[in-house]
Amino acid sequence: MKRLPNLDPLRFFLASIVLLFHLPQLSRNQGLPYFDGLPIYHRGVEAVYVFFALSGFLIIRLIYRAKIRGAFSIKDFYIRRILRIFPLYYLVLGFGLLFYNVILPFLNIPFEINYTWKEALFYNLFFLPNVFAKVYEPGGIIEILWSIGIEEQFYLLIAPLLFFVNVKWVLKVLGLLLITYFIIFWTDAFPVLRKFNFVFFYLFSGGVIAILEEEKKLEFVKRTTIFPAIVCITTLLYFITDWFIFEPLWLRGLFTCFLFGFFIHSLAFNNRGVILNSRLLDYLGSISYGIYMFHAIVLNAVVFLFLKLEIFRNLTDISTIILMHLLIFAGTLLIAHLSYTYFELYFLKLKNRFRK
Repeated sequence: MKRLPNLDPLRFFLASIVLLFHLPQLSRNQGLPYFDGLPIYHRGVEAVYVFFALSGFLIIRLIYRAKIRGAFSIKDFYIRRILRIFPLYYLVLGFGLLFYNVILPFLNIPFEINYTWKEALFYNLFFLPNVFAKVYEPGGIIEILWSIGIEEQFYLLIAPLLFFVNVKWVLKVLGLLLITYFIIFWTDAFPVLRKFNFVFFYLFSGGVIAILEEEKKLEFVKRTTIFPAIVCITTLLYFITDWFIFEPLWLRGLFTCFLFGFFIHSLAFNNRGVILNSRLLDYLGSISYGIYMFHAIVLNAVVFLFLKLEIFRNLTDISTIILMHLLIFAGTLLIAHLSYTYFELYFLKLKNRFRK
């Protein structure tokens, strides 16, 4: 399937925003100089929500197009998802557990462990890292896996559901799921949904917009440049200003649910020829999964160096902040590149055996 334009660069920018979100948090916790004076430093969670909308958009579109061809296989779908997600997920999970339980005690760095190995393996092997992160606060390297858990849970639900739904009913079923789940999420009937951030409505909204596009129901949107311009400008302002950080939370959730979905649609299908045609950005997008997964490891390593090495102690606060940004971004990109080239690509190439 031909790759849609602009979405790979988007992945890179989103992963970078998550990095910016976590950088000042750890610096502040460790007593190092930090800067978080711009709104974009506080939009890490929203960046993940855009990732969710993007995943729902792409995955449901893929399933829908396969169903139309009569070529959708649940087994092949899950194998492709496993090959993409699991190798890096379990690599980072294993390192994170080793880091907090073995490496930090070896370095005489205190860190409270309030879970057993059995609990850690249970939650993270059975697709509940979001619950594990919230209940035990096991450390940033492991806690970032919460979002991978949400996607895993979504895949477990959406593939069998759409397999049995007639292709003519896919849009209606997804629309009903989106509305029903959104209402349930924001009521007090099941507070566990909000507590552990089961924000599946972002994935459903991306899927609904993808099917609307596939069924040519968004042609009226494409006839004007005003709508995509408003959507893209509003999304940009959401991340660089505080103008749209309003209450109540359910209304902001409804607003972003559709804003992020239409933002992805605008970039991919309604861009009026504005395409980020850059090999570098496309490549950075292709390694964005590694950027997201490894940035917490690099962040901890750089913070450790600044705490322990005398050469960094004599720097001014501004120099420390700038140098930490540069080292963490450079280190994360390097490790993500090496991981993609020498580890992930092996599994990604295996995915081709399970395409029809």
